Amino acid sequence: MTAEPEPIDFGAAVAEVVRSIPPGRVMTYGDVAAALGSRASRAVGKVMAHEGSDLPWWRVVRSGGLPPVHHEARALEHYRAEGTPLVDRASAWRLDMRRARWSPEPGDPSDDVTGGAGAHRASRSDRAGAGPTRAAVRADRTGDGPDRAGDRPDRAYDPTDPGFPVDPF
Repeated sequence: MTAEPEPIDFGAAVAEVVRSIPPGRVMTYGDVAAALGSRASRAVGKVMAHEGSDLPWWRVVRSGGLPPVHHEARALEHYRAEGTPLVDRASAWRLDMRRARWSPEPGDPSDDVTGGAGAHRASRSDRAGAGPTRAAVRADRTGDGPDRAGDRPDRAYDPTDPGFPVDPF
């Protein structure tokens, strides 16, 4: 009989990923969840709310580049001290997510928690040969894509074809 894998303590896993974020860089709640192979960004927020005081909490931000709610002034002090890229507006500021966003790469300390493979967010170059684009799939579904002779059967309804339902109406 095979042994079941040991369950991962989600809170400890979140803490490990957050500790691995380098100074001057940030991850969103969703990025932290994705690094753990999850989509539970709200659960990451809950962990940060309950256990985040001992962590570099200011490095986990909202997806729009805004710091944690009600901690903006304290977070700004940390961002300036660490040299985190900011965008200053006339009335407000936010993080420059294009320059400040970080994702763990294979071999980082967070791999011990996340299992390594696939833990980092794929960059555009990583995804280049990953398969058809959304537009190509959509064009193929609608019949607007390039015509590949012999690749696609005629999609017209044929009541004598056993592959079709008896009567679609």
